[in-house]
Amino acid sequence: MLIRHPADIAPSEITPRSVFDKRRDFLMTAAGTTLGLALQPMSEVFAAEKLAAAKSPLSTEEKPNSFKDVTTYNNFYEFGTDKSDPAQHAHTLKTRPWSVSIEGLVKQPKTFAIEDLIKLAPLEERIYRMRCVEGWSMVIPWLGLPLATLLKQVEPLGSAKYVEFVTAADPKTMPGVNSRVLDWPYIEGLRLDEALHPLTLLAVGLYGEVLPNQNGAPLRLVVPWKYGFKSGKSLVKIRLVEREPQTSWVKANAREYGFYSNVNPDVDHPRWSQASERRIGELLKRKTLPFNGYADQVAKLYAGMDLKKYY
Repeated sequence: MLIRHPADIAPSEITPRSVFDKRRDFLMTAAGTTLGLALQPMSEVFAAEKLAAAKSPLSTEEKPNSFKDVTTYNNFYEFGTDKSDPAQHAHTLKTRPWSVSIEGLVKQPKTFAIEDLIKLAPLEERIYRMRCVEGWSMVIPWLGLPLATLLKQVEPLGSAKYVEFVTAADPKTMPGVNSRVLDWPYIEGLRLDEALHPLTLLAVGLYGEVLPNQNGAPLRLVVPWKYGFKSGKSLVKIRLVEREPQTSWVKANAREYGFYSNVNPDVDHPRWSQASERRIGELLKRKTLPFNGYADQVAKLYAGMDLKKYY
């Protein structure tokens, strides 16, 4: 039987979760060569089942968006600026072999292959609200481990105040990198206490499956109380630094995209209001919640700060 890697499977071959569940029940009653042939396009899913995880108490009780919503409506400019571009073009991304280095102001700089990183701690399913700066939102069941687990492996120095995230930028496999929409590679950053917060996640999957390419495979950041562009995709380097990193969007347009980018209904984007949002799949808008509904957990990080100034 031909075994295909996740990076080799086109988006059109990805089966919705509900269809897969029914198909698996049927396949478990079958046998022989027919089984092997039927499973062939599902190799990505069966590989991902090894990443089983318990649901985290940090999860929201809101209903997640559909697998289709989550995997076909994306911002990932390395594959194009339209929402449908990542699902159409990200099959070119090769996610094996893959490693991420952790360096900078640390006692023990290390490089982890993605397979070893996944083994650092039991994986958790975290159903998070996610809010885009453009005014739309989703609820996504991520699979991953706390970023703090990884950072503790390298022992940050006392001089480390920020964490910089550098993403892949291969013009051969990421066609959008050939454009001038941003200065590549894509760089994001967090304050160290934000990075160490229990909500901050390194995601390796969603819906119990390996992370699809268009969602930031094989490793992405998830910071649910900030606008989505803060959650860098396809990470290759994490650096601990003393000074605030110059992130890609701050460099491109600091007036519209601040370093903190906490979800704040009282701070409008210069071109549109942030007071309400459209949940994908719903007709009516809903009120935007401060810190995207995670104020009880994270507001203390910003005590005494003017959040209209530090947006």
